[in-house]
This record gives sequence, structure tokens and C-alpha cells, in this order.
Amino acid sequence: MNNWHPDLSRSSSPRYMAIADLIEMDLRSGHLVVGDRLPPQRELAKRLNVDFTTVARGYVEAQKRGLVVSHVGRGTFVTGGLDREPRGIVSDAASDPRRVAAIDLSMNMPPEPEDADLIARMREGMSAVASNLIPLLRYQAFGGSVIDKEAAAAWLSRRGVVPSLERVFVTPGAHPALLAICGLLAKPGETILSENITYPGIRSIAAQLRLNLSGLPLDDDGILPDAFAAACERLKPKGLYLNPTLQNPMTLTIPAQRREEICAVARKYHVPIVEDDAYGFIPLDGPAPFAAMAPDLTWHIGGLAKCIGAGLRLAYVVAPDTKAIWPFVSAMRANNVMASPLNMALATRWIEDGTADSILRFIRKEATARQEMVARILPTGSYRGDPISFNIWLPLRQGWTRSTFGSHMQSSGIGVVASDAFTVDGPAEEAVRVCLGGPIGRAKLQGALEFMGHALEGPPELSASFF
Repeated sequence: MNNWHPDLSRSSSPRYMAIADLIEMDLRSGHLVVGDRLPPQRELAKRLNVDFTTVARGYVEAQKRGLVVSHVGRGTFVTGGLDREPRGIVSDAASDPRRVAAIDLSMNMPPEPEDADLIARMREGMSAVASNLIPLLRYQAFGGSVIDKEAAAAWLSRRGVVPSLERVFVTPGAHPALLAICGLLAKPGETILSENITYPGIRSIAAQLRLNLSGLPLDDDGILPDAFAAACERLKPKGLYLNPTLQNPMTLTIPAQRREEICAVARKYHVPIVEDDAYGFIPLDGPAPFAAMAPDLTWHIGGLAKCIGAGLRLAYVVAPDTKAIWPFVSAMRANNVMASPLNMALATRWIEDGTADSILRFIRKEATARQEMVARILPTGSYRGDPISFNIWLPLRQGWTRSTFGSHMQSSGIGVVASDAFTVDGPAEEAVRVCLGGPIGRAKLQGALEFMGHALEGPPELSASFF
């Protein structure tokens, strides 16, 4: 079959992926049969008017799927390998209801994909990964293989973070990475700074490590640099934790000028910055991360939970310098051994074939639509949100307390978490975080928001949903 001439327009994938897709499609149709020899790579590149490397990557991808085998000096031959679902074909296997676990509505979740084509593409990635199932069940060195680190570096480079591969690590989620980093920076009794209203996970980590977590006051642009400097003088902190883009729970994003001011204070007092960039990929044009502005000061954590999926349990960590590498590796190995090679392979596949970008585009579009829904239902100024965040921060008025409001919304299908979970110092305000994502669809979300909006029009005693 040296005259094989695929039509790349038949696949919407990147061109190298399209070559592998078309090998599979022609196998299914009978246009290719087991034993056929494919055209030499340079010859096919000339026929298709593409780079040689594009064809080479396409053949490698086809080999990963088990469709072809290459022999040096002899060529590339079709072997079959049609034991997986083609793109867009839904498996006949029914979902196992035992796997549909109870949803933890206390977590801030992105909207979940419902588009059949996107879900089919995600499943295809899992099928491709399964072709390497046995090697992926083995122990691997901590931090990811070269291919996984390269995918991580490519993903992070979109945020302007361009480290050497030796400083990039694939870890089993942002939370374990934070635990290891905070344990390296501070000893029991020493101080880590954070926003005064901050991500609950850092509060739990500080408590677990017996660290003193001290909160800094916020305005609409983030922590106050003068307050940061004063805390450095008074407390001699060992690190500063920040969730600087679409901050959980306040949804604020620290602008570039404020980031520069914070970097100046951190540099003056030699305070490392721990940058939890969980939501950094959600905005299209967000400010540069701290790791791009002050790479020598910053531990950067690019989690995938909010921009692809929490079930992957993966985060890409960039160490500030080579001296930090081995202590970090030792701490992570002691606690976690390694991230799941299966999950790493799936994330790498989705990044390389564009599926991760498709998921991210869906999350952006759906988060925007849900924020527009909130704006139509709740009065302007009654809550804090960002046009692309998937939660809002809701101060309570008219006698509502965070406990009564939480009880009122308990059966609504959306997650409502009281301000106590986020407050570092001082009494918690009467406010809640409301999550707009997760498995809830738009229709049910609208009903829940209307139910919430109606309750907030008057005092709690007018509500009949609790007694």
C-alpha cells in the first residue's frame, strides 16, 4: 500500500494525530489490511505537503496505538490493533453506578463536560493510554518521565513559566505538593503568611505541620504590600502562600502592579513565595504568574484540578532553584512515592493532542454562562464574583447567618461553605462561598439560584425550608 494517500481533512485532530486516525479509519474500512506497508515517511510528507516530523510523529502515534510496527531499513507495516473505540463511538459498556460516588459539595468544582464529542475525545485518550497499560502499572521515578515533564513544561509555558526540566515535577495533586513545600520552608512554631481569607487547604496543612499561619489584610487587588512588609518585620515569616488568580474563595485576581510590589517586599525580606496557581489557566489574559516575575523566589504549583479535572490528582510544580530539588524530591517521595503513571500518561496525552485545550475552552465558556446567570438573578453588588470564575463570595444580610443560610441551601444541589473555613485570623464574617460548578446542569443551577435569591430578599424567618 505504498500508494496510500490519506485525506487529512477527514480528521479534526492536529495533522500528526490525523495521520494515526486515518490509519485506524482505513483499517476499519478495509482500505488498509494487516501486512500492508505504509509509504516511507519522507515520501508521504511530500505527498501531503507537510513537514517530515509531522509524518514521523503520526507514525509514532499509530505505533503507540498498536496499529503499525516499524523496522529499521524495512519500513512501517500495518499490524491491526483495533481493540479500542474509534473517535466519536460510544462504548456499549454501561456506566457502573457503584463508581458514581457521592459528590462532595464542599469542594470548588469546575463545570463538568456534557458535550458528546468532547467526552468521546476524552475517552479516546484513555483508550490510547491503555495501549501502554502494563508499563504504566510499574513504579517510576518520582516527578514524571521525560515525556510527562515535557508536556508539563509545554503546558506551563503558556503562562510564561519556562523552567529547565530538572526543576519541573509532576506531583499527585497540589495539596501534597503544598504539604511538602511548607514542611521544607518552616519548622513547627514558625510562621507562614497568607491572605486572611484564603484557601482552606493551607489552613489544614499549617495545622498538620504545627506552623503558625498568619493572615494578611486584603483589598480588591489582593494582600496589602505595607501589611506584608510589617508582618515580615514582626513575625520573620518563612514563606508567603498566595492563590493569586481567581482566588478561592474571593475570586479576586492580583493585578500585575500589585504583584510587582509583593515581589519587591518578598525579595527585600528573603521570603519565598508559594504560588498556588490552581485557576491560572482559566482567564484568557491573566497577569503573569509570580514564577515568571520572580522565579528564584517562587515555588509554582500549576494544579490540573480546576482547569482539566480533579480526578487526575496531578499538579505541575516548579522549584525555585536547583538547591531546592533534592529536599523536595525526598519530602514528596516519603509521603507519596510518585504520581500515578496512568494519570500522568492521560494528562500528557490530552495536552499533546489538544483535548486539554478543549476541556479548558469548555470550562471558560460554561463558567461565563453561569456567571451571567448569577448576574440576572442576584442584585448587582450583593455578591463578589469574576466573569469567568465558577464560584461567588456572598456576604449575608437581613439577619441571615452563615449557619442558617447553609441549612436553607442544603438540598439545593449546589455547594455552600461558610466563611469559617476560609478565615485565618479574627472572627469570620457572615458570608459563604457558593460553587456554581460540579455535576449540576444549567437548568438545575438556575432553579437553585432563584431559590437562593428569593430567600435573600427577606429575613430567614420568612423562609419555610427549615424549622
